[in-house]
Amino acid sequence: MPNRRFADGEMVMGRWPGSVLYYEVQVTSYDEASHLYTVKYKDGTELALKESDIRTLSSFKHRKSQSSSSSPSRRSSSRSRSRSPGRPAKGRRRSSSQSREHKDDRKKTIQETNLALMKPSENNNRRYNGEPESTERNDTSHMILEQKWKPDLETEHVLEHYSLRPRKEEKRKEERYSEKKGFEITKTIEKASLKTKELEFGGRIGTFMLMFLLPATVFYLLLMCKQDDPSLMNFPPPLPALDSLWEARVFGVFLLWFFLQALFYLLPIGKVVEGLPLSSGRRLHYRINGFYAFILTAAAIGILLYFQFELHYVYDHFMQFAVAAAAFSLGLSIYLYIQSLRATEEELAPSGNSGYLIYDFFTGHELNPRIGSFDLKYFCELRPGLIGWVVINLAMLLAEMKIHNQSMPSLSMILVNSFQLLYVVDALWNEEAILTTMDITHDGFGFMLAFGDLVWVPFVYSLQAFYLVGHPTAISWPVAAAITLLNCVGYYIFRSANSQKNNFRRNPADPKLAYLKSIPTATGKGLLITGWWGFVRHPNYLGDIIMALAWSLPCGFNHILPYFYVIYFICLLIHREARDEHHCKQKYGLAWERYCQRVPYRIFPYIY
Repeated sequence: MPNRRFADGEMVMGRWPGSVLYYEVQVTSYDEASHLYTVKYKDGTELALKESDIRTLSSFKHRKSQSSSSSPSRRSSSRSRSRSPGRPAKGRRRSSSQSREHKDDRKKTIQETNLALMKPSENNNRRYNGEPESTERNDTSHMILEQKWKPDLETEHVLEHYSLRPRKEEKRKEERYSEKKGFEITKTIEKASLKTKELEFGGRIGTFMLMFLLPATVFYLLLMCKQDDPSLMNFPPPLPALDSLWEARVFGVFLLWFFLQALFYLLPIGKVVEGLPLSSGRRLHYRINGFYAFILTAAAIGILLYFQFELHYVYDHFMQFAVAAAAFSLGLSIYLYIQSLRATEEELAPSGNSGYLIYDFFTGHELNPRIGSFDLKYFCELRPGLIGWVVINLAMLLAEMKIHNQSMPSLSMILVNSFQLLYVVDALWNEEAILTTMDITHDGFGFMLAFGDLVWVPFVYSLQAFYLVGHPTAISWPVAAAITLLNCVGYYIFRSANSQKNNFRRNPADPKLAYLKSIPTATGKGLLITGWWGFVRHPNYLGDIIMALAWSLPCGFNHILPYFYVIYFICLLIHREARDEHHCKQKYGLAWERYCQRVPYRIFPYIY
């Protein structure tokens, strides 16, 4: 068992996790089981560090003195040679032509020296061709790299014995060189770290298959809902003629809807806020006017209904609308990938920069693709698909009344429309909260999000309403009250948990959040261990699942098809939870392990 090296209260130099920077810290305690020192930084941050990440103050002072002084005898001798008192005064006075000749000779000597150092050898040529290199070749390449970063310092060494400049100026030049070299090394490391190393969704093969599986799943669900007996045993459903799946008029209506929402997005109404800092430290600006867009859309739909526009047209051509949305999302994804090829390294998504075309195309290569100030990902995340979901539900309600000759929609249809309307309105009212989600901060905008926002959300999330049109289900008022209560519980958990997280991320020092306790991390952020986030690790997912169940219950239990959304949602959230766990463990390290010990349950309390 190793002996303890640093004592409590001792001032040392501690390395900041994930960097090469050392800061002065104070040792507060030592854990003999894990052999970790708890140290406290000057700003009050406490972290657990290994002994290898701690240095004594004296060692840093010694290094500093060595780096700041270099061969005093050599400097003194160079000064004595350059200013020899025995040299006649006439020797120091030169004509201007002699001085120019002397400078030309010095430049020529310097250039020859530089060329000799920079001349590529056969070994270096072999290195760039991908062949293995020996230690000697490493030394040569190191010399070339040094020469590239330090063009005038070699000149200074050649002319060291002839320099008449003060030592302070030389020292200043060396400091500038060191800063430049450190900056170049840091940039090289950052570029290498931006590459996506761990592939999700089954890697290249998995993402390639998902690009076919996702559209096939949507079309299968819609075809099954049209059947008289939508049992999963009736597979495959009868396929429609291919020419019936495409209609130019339907595609035109979809384009009109998309660009109408884009027009609402560009209106100068609503506040402009800053997003979270990017890897470059820059913050993007976003206009928060999604709720206004919803109000304008509701007014436009009201005008259409007033002039007796048949909104159930959406129900009659539902499959064609899904095909049109899928075709548009594919075209948008191709455009996004081509545009991302012109993006800088800092603008690429951490999850979509693998270097594999199919994988990056699926997950999204660029993090925040924009056309001017128009943010494509942020716009598609809430506007066309989410508001379109509500419009589709309304079309299904009107279709049910027309097909079944009802003066009022069924209680089941009212519940489904009401619950999902609440969910959409909440998302638009709290639009600013989406800026802290992984969709915005981590995931790129590619086929996965484009298809999900424009196809999956409006056409799969409205599955319950679409099912009820062809398979009406009667429920009693007590059952409706119980389902409503269940939805309210799920919504309360979902909204209060998200509000706690978003407010804490925005301003941890807010006096309104004084009751919340957190664990400090090396990134400067805290992990909440009280409130909903001290109950389970992902309470917002728990609320999502409860609400999804409440949306499906009005469809009864005759078929499992309306519960596809619940099954899908559980699988999706478990996948997201696993991804969040992996991401947080890498990001927060020991702090995340301490958090998991404090909060052992992931989504379901006392179960999982």
